[in-house]
Amino acid sequence: MDWNSNLIKNLEWSSEITHISGKQKVADEIAAKVKDGDILGVGSGSTAYLALVAIAKRIREEKLNVKAIPTSLELSMFCSKLGVPLTSLYESKPDWLFDGADEVDPNNSLIKGRGGAMFKEKLLISSSKVSYIIVDDSKMVTKLGSNFPVPVEVFPQALLYVEKELQQLGANNILLRPAKGKDGPVITENGNMILDCKFDEIGSTMERDIKSITGVIESGLFIGYNLQILMASNT
Repeated sequence: MDWNSNLIKNLEWSSEITHISGKQKVADEIAAKVKDGDILGVGSGSTAYLALVAIAKRIREEKLNVKAIPTSLELSMFCSKLGVPLTSLYESKPDWLFDGADEVDPNNSLIKGRGGAMFKEKLLISSSKVSYIIVDDSKMVTKLGSNFPVPVEVFPQALLYVEKELQQLGANNILLRPAKGKDGPVITENGNMILDCKFDEIGSTMERDIKSITGVIESGLFIGYNLQILMASNT
């Protein structure tokens, strides 16, 4: 049996890629950074996907020995389709990572997690020597929480307790994220659920405060990380 089945061969990006020319330029910039022997953390989002396609082209044409640690099952399948070898954090540490973000403030703090993979994303960013975050102008905000709620991944049986504790931290609107392709809530790759939480103010300790709640697996707040922001044009 050929394990490179038509399911993987026919895999396509699941949504329209907006501002594709600007994103492609940054994707090519990311691909140009790849060196033989690199271990790459591969984030989520359309620009990360375009960068992965460009990297796969270099691997084929230049016979590069490069391996990837993806942040999600979706990106793992695209690595398989594109011929990018996989490794894991059991075996390797990423030399560098590329990923996207939903919001970036003037201090390079982020909100991430619309794709529901913030636990693995944060693990890889924490493990990588260098992390490149690819965004366009629409993602830049003066204050975190301006356009998006903070996603919080929660162990299912802790939902009600975590909701109460998040309210104590100032969350004034908390919604259980619904799934789009199935009935019921989103179930993460870790078997958990996501609460999307709106805060009027997000202080410097909020990431730590949320993580300290029993039952919280991770949040989509990234405050105080060593990140390099790459801007994609909206034109």
